[in-house]
Amino acid sequence: MKITELQPALVWQAFDEITKVPRPTHHLDKMKAFLLDWAKRHGIDADSDAVGNVVMRVPATPGHEDAPTVVLQGHQDMVAEKRPDVKHDFLNDPITTVVDGDWVRAEGTTLGADNGMGCASAMAVLTDPDLVHGPLEALFTVDEEQGLIGANGLQAGFITGDILLNLDSEEMGQIVIGCAGGKVTECRVPYTMVDTPDNRECLLVKLGGLKGGHSGMEIGLGRANANQQLARVLWEAGDRLADIGICEIDGGNLANAIPRDAHAVVAVSRDAVNDFIDFVNEFNCTLHNEFALAENPDFALTVEKTERRAKMMEPAVAYRLVSALYCCPNGVQGMSNAIEGLIETSCNLASVKMTDGDKILVTVHQRSSMDSRRDEIADRIKALFGMIGAEVSFDDAYVGWSPNPESRVLKVAKDSYKDLFGAEPRVEALHAGLECGLFLEKMPNLDMVSFGPTLKDIHSPGEKANIQSVAEFYKLLKEIITRLAK
Repeated sequence: MKITELQPALVWQAFDEITKVPRPTHHLDKMKAFLLDWAKRHGIDADSDAVGNVVMRVPATPGHEDAPTVVLQGHQDMVAEKRPDVKHDFLNDPITTVVDGDWVRAEGTTLGADNGMGCASAMAVLTDPDLVHGPLEALFTVDEEQGLIGANGLQAGFITGDILLNLDSEEMGQIVIGCAGGKVTECRVPYTMVDTPDNRECLLVKLGGLKGGHSGMEIGLGRANANQQLARVLWEAGDRLADIGICEIDGGNLANAIPRDAHAVVAVSRDAVNDFIDFVNEFNCTLHNEFALAENPDFALTVEKTERRAKMMEPAVAYRLVSALYCCPNGVQGMSNAIEGLIETSCNLASVKMTDGDKILVTVHQRSSMDSRRDEIADRIKALFGMIGAEVSFDDAYVGWSPNPESRVLKVAKDSYKDLFGAEPRVEALHAGLECGLFLEKMPNLDMVSFGPTLKDIHSPGEKANIQSVAEFYKLLKEIITRLAK
């Protein structure tokens, strides 16, 4: 079965078109062109702004011109992640979708339902012939996944509505009214290379097959961080066995994705090679014991002999780097005192990259519902990596979204859900980041909620969308819009 055969047809057909458009973060020219062309094909007024945001405008159903203007909002970009064994060019290749039982997934890559499903639902609303509605605006922002550039660059007057429905949540039955803010810390660690001693052999140590996932939504599930666990292995091997030289190290990719894979090429003295191999194999068992309930059962820490490298990091630099990675704050750092069960502050040791120059770039993503705690964790990381000579800078800071329990649109959304499904929705704040805080900062009168269909394992190649929940979500979205029109 193809996704175009699923219901509601308007949503899945729009999503199918979106999956054919390459749209990784910071590479959205094709997506912008697609949206503007799609609007033209459907006779819908559309415009774009200086940063690449697109807005589409549809007049009210006759007789509902005086209803409040409702803004439907999603983001254009997707997280570009794939399995190591999959060949996929995110700048040029379409996403291959698969109907798998009750779910839709991709073939070895992220699906892009975050937030392609939100965009597709907004597009469906604009063309739904049976929907009664007031004036509608659909806002498609750019680069939400890294930097929230579209929300940051939104200019006054580009949207006019005072009610905004953010379509970027991932659990049907949940209505979101608040979220955490965040900041990205970049640490550039200087390093020099020296000749690898003649008495050393090189081995490739790999940790792979972990679940990874969204560094806000899944950070509290106890999953392993590939970068930190690899650093742990290297530190403990060096502490227990002998000096371990590092020729290469690499792990993770995106700031908002828990790293699933990491590897290092190490130089070990010949008389310690067998002991090192035994140690790594034993540590694989240790990790499986520790993460048995949180991780994929087939993840693996492996070691094998590899081609000898002529150069390795200067030993003192390598030791300091591994120590800092091992000690870096990672995972849940504090729980909210205001909302039971809500993670207040977290940290994701996202990526470790040897650049072409003389710096190793370490990227860490902090989130918190309290800006002061977000900044405190970032400063701790600055202090830690500063001690090993790193240049530390901050990027992509964004504010949180404070809940408004008295929201008018929240009441409409709750009543709509209860009447449609015979149960109360869960009204919650998220630890993940949304653009709503930035919208509110620019437009203090906005009344907002966020909701969406059930998506699992977003920001990872396991991402999938629940088919039934998409139908329920679209039904709820139309009901809210119709009630606001009346």
